[in-house]
Order: sequence, then structure tokens, then C-alpha cells
Amino acid sequence: MPDPDAAAAAITAATNTPTGVAAAAPAEGRAAPPAASPAPVATGGGGPRRGPDPACRAAPGARRRLVPRLLPLGLIALALALTYAFGLHRLLSFEALARHHEALAALVAADPLAAAALYLAAYIAVVALSLPGGAVMTLAGGFLFGPWLGAGLAVSGASLGACLLFLAARSALAPLVAARAAPLLDRLRPGLERDGFFCLLSLRLVPVVPFWLLNLVPALVGMRLLPYAAATVLGIVPGAAVYAGIGAGLGGILARGETPDLSAILSPGILLPLLGLAALSLLGAWWRRRRGTEGHG
Repeated sequence: MPDPDAAAAAITAATNTPTGVAAAAPAEGRAAPPAASPAPVATGGGGPRRGPDPACRAAPGARRRLVPRLLPLGLIALALALTYAFGLHRLLSFEALARHHEALAALVAADPLAAAALYLAAYIAVVALSLPGGAVMTLAGGFLFGPWLGAGLAVSGASLGACLLFLAARSALAPLVAARAAPLLDRLRPGLERDGFFCLLSLRLVPVVPFWLLNLVPALVGMRLLPYAAATVLGIVPGAAVYAGIGAGLGGILARGETPDLSAILSPGILLPLLGLAALSLLGAWWRRRRGTEGHG
């Protein structure tokens, strides 16, 4: 017969246990349910706060890298706009040379070194800004400094100005062109590396091709600076010597109050030798290509 005292103790212990404790405990061998992830923290606008987008973080860096590339070309564009705004481009004409030749000659006589430095700086600016005045500048150099020094200053100024424009255009525009015309550039690059020097040299020798165009196109298609500079210097020398020689003989024309023109420069007696030099430079490119074809054959 069960003990009445033991049964009463068991009933009392059961009634003193908190309700639901046994139900809350997980069953033996059963994993506890995973804890719920915390809700996203709401911002002042009510939406969840998220980390910054990587693309948004990269955009300011890309813009900062773009500014230095565009700065040289932007300065050139600003200087060009100011030149036309103040009418300075009108000084690059035969009429202006005829009006001011006495003052220019007096400046050279008073301080030849300073006058040569000013002429060189002006020539660099004219070419870098792509102003249409290279022929007038070279004629003026021959008139003011003689045929040899005038030709040397003209070649130096034109070459330095062309290299400045080349570097500015290559820095600012070449990446954009490369991004949009990569297949075309991949086809042109081997030819540029092999024959770019001779092709540019032949075009430089002929004074009828726009000088500014030959400064920009090689930069856009990825030509290297060293062959560009070498072809530019060598290609400028014959034409500069001819122009400066003609300019050295302008004293009599200007003294009579007459205005020189380009009729003598564009005459067959001057253009034909220059065209012959251009043909010789293209012959060099043809010979290199022919030797390369025979080597592969």
C-alpha cells in the first residue's frame, strides 16, 4: 500500500514547478531554432542604412585622374579663345608684317638675344595653339634674323610647339579614342611602329598638308613621342630653310611699302624639290616593308 506521506510530497513538488518550463526546454537531441537576424537600422528617411556602393566610391577617384589629363588641353583651349577674343591672331598676316617691320627690325637691333627669345616663344605658342600663321612666322624669322638663324629658330619653335600639342592631345584625347576605337588602333599600331616615322616625315616635307592636323592625328592613333619628334624636326628643316631664305629677301619689298604673298613659295620651282624629298621618305618606308616581307617569306 503506497505511503500517504510520499504521495503528498510528490503532488506538492509538481504544483510548485513554474508553468511552461518543461515545454520551453528543447527536446533531447533536437537543435535549437536559429536566432533571428537583427533588423536593418533605419535611417532618418525610414529606409535601411546600407554601405556605400563601390562604383560610387570609384567615381570620384576616376574624376580626379581625369582632371590632370584634361588640364593641358584646357589651358591651350583657353589661350586660343583669349587670342581670338583680343584679336592677336590678326598679327599673323603679311599685312601686319608690312606695317610693323620697321619696329620689329629696331627691336632686333636693340637686343638681338631678347628678340630671338621672344620670337621663339611666340612661334611655340602659334604652333601649340594651332594658329594659321606658321608661314608668316618663318618668313618674319628670315627677315629679322637672316636665313640661317631664322630657319634654326623657326625649326626649334615649330618642333617644340608641335610636341607640346602632341603631348596634350595624347594625354587628354588618346585614352578616349582608344576606348572607342580599340580594334582600329590594334590594326594601325603595327604599321605606325614600323612606318610611322617615314609616313609622318613625308607629310611634313610637303607644306600643303595642314601642320596642326599632323600634330593631332599621330597623338590620337598612339604614335610614340620619339619618332614623332624626329620626323617633325627633319620634315620641317627643308621648308623652313626655303621660307627663311625667301624672308631674308623681303627687305626690298617691305621697304617699298608692298605686301608679300605666298605666290613665290607655292611656285613649282620650290614645291617640286619638296615633293621629291617627300617621295624619297616614302621610298624608305616602302623599302622597310619590302625587306620585312622578304624576311617573313
